[in-house]
Amino acid sequence: MKNTLIVAGFLSLSSIILPQFSLAAEDSRFSLSLGAFVTDYDTETRLDSAQSRGFDTDFEDDLGLDSSDSVFRLDGYYKIGSRHRLDFSGFDLSRSALNQIQQEIQWGDNLYNINTMVDSDFDLRIYKLAYTYSFLEGDNGFLGVTGGLYIADTDITLTDQTLVQNESGDVTAPLPVIGLRGEYGLTERWKLRASAEFFALEIDDKFSGSLSDVFVGLDYQLFENTSLGFGVNSVAFDVATDKNSFDGQLDWNYRGGLVYLKFDF
Repeated sequence: MKNTLIVAGFLSLSSIILPQFSLAAEDSRFSLSLGAFVTDYDTETRLDSAQSRGFDTDFEDDLGLDSSDSVFRLDGYYKIGSRHRLDFSGFDLSRSALNQIQQEIQWGDNLYNINTMVDSDFDLRIYKLAYTYSFLEGDNGFLGVTGGLYIADTDITLTDQTLVQNESGDVTAPLPVIGLRGEYGLTERWKLRASAEFFALEIDDKFSGSLSDVFVGLDYQLFENTSLGFGVNSVAFDVATDKNSFDGQLDWNYRGGLVYLKFDF
């Protein structure tokens, strides 16, 4: 619902500013943003065995992983023409915890009993690459259609500290996304940026997945080629697969604020 409201606001803003677009404007060919991403997590996963279905496990409540964290994040784009550009992003959301569990957890072939000390590692690295075509460009900004890949490289391991046995599952999910991306100069120094990307697919009982990724940012130009930016990013991710490396379901979302320095060349 929150993502829907953000997208609706983005589209409403576009309807207001689109009439103001005129001739194409000169812009930086290359831009790089370096920032701190302060996130809140909500993670629920399940790993099945060949014989039975695993338990739905909340990694924050059941396993004690941090529900919030601050990570380094890199974003940027490279313009390959007056209306064409490549956007990219990368950051690491990995977490780990050692916790005495308060309920049974069936994870793959292993059953972790109540009061067992479980060492959990949730390795998650996000890489995004997208192509954007600006169908509207003007002196104050642009609005374009975007499409690309949202890659979630995930490796999850649960270890019983008493029996020294573990069970792990890993999956790399390159999800194709489509959406809208735009920028608008509010004043000479302030710029509004926004994007909304989505994915949904189901293939028989082999794979099903959905993703929504919404970003809104505000940049303030400090110097000719340097800006200070503030943004919010909300992502909801749900994938179910029966691959040998991961037979189960990943259901997680993160949302948070981003503070960054943006360098334009």
